Amino acid sequence: MNLYRQYFDLVAAGTKTIEVRVKYPHLADLAAGDVIRFCIKGTDEICEVDVKRVTEYPDFEALLDGEGPASVNPTATREQQLANMRAIYPSTKEALGALAIEIKLVAAS
Repeated sequence: MNLYRQYFDLVAAGTKTIEVRVKYPHLADLAAGDVIRFCIKGTDEICEVDVKRVTEYPDFEALLDGEGPASVNPTATREQQLANMRAIYPSTKEALGALAIEIKLVAAS
């Protein structure tokens, strides 16, 4: 999965423990025990994480309320995070639902 640099660095440092994704059909089988390989598009930087849990929410606000903003991005306020998520995912995508993917760093290179 691709990540923007700012989020990749937080995952690689082990400080971002919740990855947020829209509930796309291709993520329906994502479950605890899976391994995700994050990368930054156009680079060879890779970071692997174990999936600890996947929780569905109706939208980004409910996700932040349920998970806490600090676990999603410890460097941004709740309001900044909502704005960032909605800049990445338009309202039509958010309407699909949101996934909170609890992750634990395995390795980074």
